[in-house]
Amino acid sequence: MRMEIAITIILMMLIGALIGGFTNYLAIKMLFKPYNAVYIGKWKVPFTPGLIPKRRDEMADQMGKLVVNHLLTPESIKKKFINAQFQRDMTGLVQKELETILLSEKSAEDILEAFGIADGQAKTENRINLLIEQKYEKIISEYRSRPLKEVIPQALLDKVDEKIPAISSTILQKGIDYFSSIEGKMRIQRMADDFVRERSGMLSNMLQMFMGNINIADKIQPEIIKFLNNEGTSDLITTLLKNEWSKVLEMEAAVIEEQLEKEQILSVIKNMAHKVINLENLFKKPISSFMAPYRTVLIDVLAPKSVQMLSDWLSGKTEMFMERLRLAEIVREQVSNFSVERLEEMVFSIIKSELKMITNLGVLLGGIIGLIQGFIAILIN
Repeated sequence: MRMEIAITIILMMLIGALIGGFTNYLAIKMLFKPYNAVYIGKWKVPFTPGLIPKRRDEMADQMGKLVVNHLLTPESIKKKFINAQFQRDMTGLVQKELETILLSEKSAEDILEAFGIADGQAKTENRINLLIEQKYEKIISEYRSRPLKEVIPQALLDKVDEKIPAISSTILQKGIDYFSSIEGKMRIQRMADDFVRERSGMLSNMLQMFMGNINIADKIQPEIIKFLNNEGTSDLITTLLKNEWSKVLEMEAAVIEEQLEKEQILSVIKNMAHKVINLENLFKKPISSFMAPYRTVLIDVLAPKSVQMLSDWLSGKTEMFMERLRLAEIVREQVSNFSVERLEEMVFSIIKSELKMITNLGVLLGGIIGLIQGFIAILIN
């Protein structure tokens, strides 16, 4: 009798444990499987597909909302941008990368080529030329119909007026230096000889009779130098220069442009700009050679300030960026396109031990229920 009771209880426990473990195992598997609906004829088998495949679109939508509304909120991202430790980390990263660039032996041309930009110097020159042409046309189109005196700043006009006497003195001094030289004297002699040779007849004979063997240049040279040293000559040259300068100022800018030729003006401006910028030196020399004087300022001052400014700017634009990114849609699309097989593999790899524990718990509870049922059956009988 006791043996039968024991066998009954053990069987009830085994059956309960088997049922409990199997039902829990089946429930876990039914979360994912079957992946697709199963049909017998036109009749759809209940509980197919599995819970997660069946609700995948809804789950994707809810996960998108969860990420945007609770995980990656504008407030949490703003806090991250203005976080002191985050800014220190970003500053250190920027300083490290900047120092690598500043110490590089590569030239600007090499770096541009690494980014797929060939002929960087030529392209930059063309760009500068284009900017000069555009700027020139913009300025000159405004002043073409106006006299030059209205185009040139008054301060510059005053300076030119002040310099005219000095220019006059310089011209005269150059003349004195030239005619005082051997070359100048020879030039006077040639001019005198040409003058005598071109005069024929009585005038030529008279000049030769009066001058005899005297060198004409010896007589004329001192008189020319005396004339150039005369104060009246200086006043005359100054007056002539002022008169000519006044005439130039009355001319329209368009006339000056036409006389000097637009292309020549642009050519002069472009050449001056390229000499100042020195693109060949900028593109060919290693970055470290011409950036060395600015290295400390760039790394210790500019980098931290740039990170601070960028963090402040990003924190102020966080909501706009998140709205443009449409994170909820991105998450929903990614989850919707994620294969159920891969999702199942990921879930089971993470909570494999917990799922196994749930199955074992089903076995344990089923066994306990079977034990209780066994005692109840014996008591009833």
